[in-house]
Amino acid sequence: MTADGSGEDRLIARLFEPIARHPGALGLRDDAAFLDLPSGHRMVLTKDALVAGVHFFADDPPASIARKAMRVNLSDLAAKGAEPLGVLLAIAIPKDMSIEALEAFAGGIGDDALLFGAPLLGGDTVRTPGPFTVSLTALGSVPVGRMVQRTTAGAGQSIVVTGTIGDAALGLELRLHPERPGFRALSEGQRSFLADRYLHPRPRLALAGALRSHAGAAMDISDGLVGDLAKLLAASGVAGEIEAGRVPLSTAARAAIAAEPALLETALTGGDDYEILAVMADSHLDAFNASATATGIGATAIGRTHAGAGLVVHDANGAAMTFARSSFSHF
Repeated sequence: MTADGSGEDRLIARLFEPIARHPGALGLRDDAAFLDLPSGHRMVLTKDALVAGVHFFADDPPASIARKAMRVNLSDLAAKGAEPLGVLLAIAIPKDMSIEALEAFAGGIGDDALLFGAPLLGGDTVRTPGPFTVSLTALGSVPVGRMVQRTTAGAGQSIVVTGTIGDAALGLELRLHPERPGFRALSEGQRSFLADRYLHPRPRLALAGALRSHAGAAMDISDGLVGDLAKLLAASGVAGEIEAGRVPLSTAARAAIAAEPALLETALTGGDDYEILAVMADSHLDAFNASATATGIGATAIGRTHAGAGLVVHDANGAAMTFARSSFSHF
C-alpha cells in the first residue's frame, strides 16, 4: 500500500465516497457502518446478485445496470411493507471495464439512493476475470409484527397485482427477437416503453404502508406472475385460480399480444415485472385500491384463493391454460 492508499482505496474515494452521504457510512473509511432503527421496528434484509450475460446485457448502459441492481432489491422491501434504510454494494469489476463506465455506474447508484431514500452504507470492490457482477444488500425497517410475509395467505381471499404485468418480459423478448410479428406491430414509442420496463424496474415502495395495512400475504413478481403466484400459494398452503383476461396489461403489451397471441404466455410467465403480488380479504380491496390509485400505480384483482393446493389459470373461455414453463429459473 502506498502512502495515499491502495488502488482500491482510491477507486472507492473517487466513485463511491461522494455518494455515501449517510452518517452511518463513516465516509466509507471504516470496515463497517452503523444504523439506528426507529423505535418499535425490526430490520428487514434482502440480497440479489446480478451477473452480466444473465441478468443484464454486457452492453447495457452502466447507469441502468446500477439502477436495476438497486431496484430489484428495493422491490423486495416494498413487498414486505418495509421502508428503506440503506444498501451495501459489492462489485466484481472485469479488467476491460473503463473508469468512465464505473463512474456512470456509481452515478446510477447515487441517483437511486437519493430517489428512493436508500443511502449507500458500504460494500466491497474486487477484480474478476469473469463478467461484471453486482451484489447488493438492501436494509429496511418495518414495525414489529407488521412485515408482510408470503406464507400467510388464507383461503377465500382476493389475489391482487399492482401496475401492469409482462412489460419487462416482452421488453427482453423484443431485445432478443425484434423480428417477431408482435413487435413489428408496435410503434417506436411502444417498443421504447417495453425496453425501458426491462432496463429499469419500478419498486412499489409507495405502497409499503398500504400493504402493511391490507395485505394478508405478498411478494414481488421477479420470476413471472404464474410461477411466483404458485410459490406464494404453496408457501401459504392454499390453492388459487386467476383469469388471464383480468391480468392488467399495458397498451404496448396488448398491442403485441393482439398481433401475436403466443406472446401472452411470455407476459404471464416471464420475469422482471417487479410488481407486487398480494392476497387480501375482500373487505380490504377498496381501501388498497384507493391507495394504489392515489400513488398512480393502480391495482387489479385477478382471482381468488381457496382451500386445497395448486394454481389454475383460466383463459377467455374458462378453460385451464398450460404453459411450457411457469416462470424463469436459474436451475
